[in-house]
Amino acid sequence: MRNLLPLLLGVALTALGVLPAAGAEAAPPRLVVVIPIRDEIAAPELYILRRGLKEAIRDRADAVVLDLKTPGGAIDVTFDMMEAIAKFPGTTIAYVDDEAVSAGAFLSATTGEIWFAPDGVIGAAAPVSSTGQDVDATMKQKLVSYLKARMRAISEGKRYRGEVISAMIDADTELKIGDEVIKPKGGLLSLTATEAMRPYGHPPVPLLGAGIAPNLDALLASKYGAGGFVIRRLEVTWSERAAVLLNRASPILLGLGMLALFIEFKTPGFNLFGAAGVLLLATVFFASRIAGLSGHEPLLVFGVGAVLLLLELIFFHSAGILGVLGVLLMAGSLVWSMADLWPGEPLGAAWSARAFAVPLINLAIGLALAVVLASALVRYLPRGWVWDRLAVGAAVRGSAQAAGAAPGAGPVLAELIGRRAVAATALRPVGQVEIEGRRYEARVDVGAIDAGAAVVVRGRTDFGLIVEAAG
Repeated sequence: MRNLLPLLLGVALTALGVLPAAGAEAAPPRLVVVIPIRDEIAAPELYILRRGLKEAIRDRADAVVLDLKTPGGAIDVTFDMMEAIAKFPGTTIAYVDDEAVSAGAFLSATTGEIWFAPDGVIGAAAPVSSTGQDVDATMKQKLVSYLKARMRAISEGKRYRGEVISAMIDADTELKIGDEVIKPKGGLLSLTATEAMRPYGHPPVPLLGAGIAPNLDALLASKYGAGGFVIRRLEVTWSERAAVLLNRASPILLGLGMLALFIEFKTPGFNLFGAAGVLLLATVFFASRIAGLSGHEPLLVFGVGAVLLLLELIFFHSAGILGVLGVLLMAGSLVWSMADLWPGEPLGAAWSARAFAVPLINLAIGLALAVVLASALVRYLPRGWVWDRLAVGAAVRGSAQAAGAAPGAGPVLAELIGRRAVAATALRPVGQVEIEGRRYEARVDVGAIDAGAAVVVRGRTDFGLIVEAAG
């Protein structure tokens, strides 16, 4: 009888669901993906959200939590983010830690549940321009009407949510539940965590929030129980961080780029200011697209090397420094792309001689093969049409000869001063001119001269003639 009582008690508790049935397996823990939205809403944040949602769907996550701390941002990007959130088939939760202002409130309204940190604040979602100023009254009226309708549509079945978000959007909206006016006309609604959790109506339900939790672990423990969940936090990549920083600095980069181009237009030829201006403006243009470069680092390094090599060949003559650096970067990126590196592998183990041995051997074989083929080409290719286009037909007679050639060359070049010539190449500001069938290195001090134009020699240096357009 003494042993029978515990047995009967266990059967009764099992029938009531307090204890699991014998042989029943415990439910697996829920997979929860946490996506950080921690900055101003812009294109980089959209990329982070989309990547996190795609990974969550791929891994069949049970829930996605948006870890929100944002002052708001671009409304068009916000709409794209709202559409992306709606594609996730599982539970979506917004955790306001510690602010979800303006566009952040819209993102929160799209999720299934809104949780708050103890000091969380949400609200003030009226549309404004990209500079933070009020938009035109007519346009604002249209935007407010559209936003309120959209918020009501996504808040169906969530009791007060549509009314609350509308009061955050429109200062002329009065929020009243029963006989109590929560927000009168004339201001935008903002709520603290405590205010969002205050119950209203019959039966009473919280105004907006689903709960208050000091951190994400406490939030998920309240929903799924201790040990009933596994958190996977989305790690923001280096390219996404760079995109966020460049997006913040875009006004500064834009101003510096335009200043550099202004200086370029005021100076002859194409020089460092022009290259810097183009680079700065290109950085502004591609800032939001940099977020997707993570995982393509070898290609990025190869591109940088190719740009440096082109700058050396076309614009700058830096004694080969830029060219050598470009070739080294291109060669290094090729080795990097062929290396067998595993994601998440410790740095010391990944960057080992063994990982790069085969790529280095392949690169050496490729270089040796190129040298052999080039030597055979030079030795055995028949003279003729192809060769004439590969080889330099005649030496260029330039003032470099005066700097390091036979004595007497300088006086000969000095006799050319005052002579008329033809620009054999474009002078921007350096190039070549032709005098009586001979070519000389030359430069123009002011402006640029197109190929074929008539010029006059006005002086010389140890490295070239100084010319100007013929009058």
